[in-house]
Amino acid sequence: MQLSGSIIVHGKDGWRGTGVPASPSAQLDASQMLVQLNTSQQFLVSAEALVPQQDGSYYLPLTLAELEPHRLGLRSEAGKTTVIPVIEEELDVQKRVVETAKVRVTKGVHEREILVDEPLFRDEVEVERVLIDQVVDGPVSVRYEDDTMIVPIMEEVLVIEKRLILKEELHIRKRRVETHQPQQVTLRREEVRVERLESTE
Repeated sequence: MQLSGSIIVHGKDGWRGTGVPASPSAQLDASQMLVQLNTSQQFLVSAEALVPQQDGSYYLPLTLAELEPHRLGLRSEAGKTTVIPVIEEELDVQKRVVETAKVRVTKGVHEREILVDEPLFRDEVEVERVLIDQVVDGPVSVRYEDDTMIVPIMEEVLVIEKRLILKEELHIRKRRVETHQPQQVTLRREEVRVERLESTE
């Protein structure tokens, strides 16, 4: 088992400590772990003996008594002092881009009908023929009486002498009529719907 960084280690009879890989500068096997208890005691154990736990810690199936032969700082049988490695931790900080969510934007067109009722105007002409049959001295001009336009109709008749007779007048009135012509008109309106998608990572 190759481990890097500091780990939490606990054993059979409830002891707890931290473990780090043995320092290569101390000429120790890279497969060994240096375990330091809360009492500052240090032990050199095999990394293969560590059992990973669900909470991220590691279990070493040894009691304190069983750990004693692995304790650093004791003299070996040959009378030589065991080398105590000096451990230094380094912080390796890295960052990466993580996609947390996706956004989908959809745009739709909705139609609705409204009733338009605007007044429309048109002019109507009413013509009334008024019989005059009167002799006049000369041509009669078009005239207006209020909203009525009067157009004279002239005719020459043969008598002992030629006279100009006003035969009749046209009385023309103009009136405004308001009508309604409802029509269905379609208006369009855009709506935007935003949908958040969960990240697949």
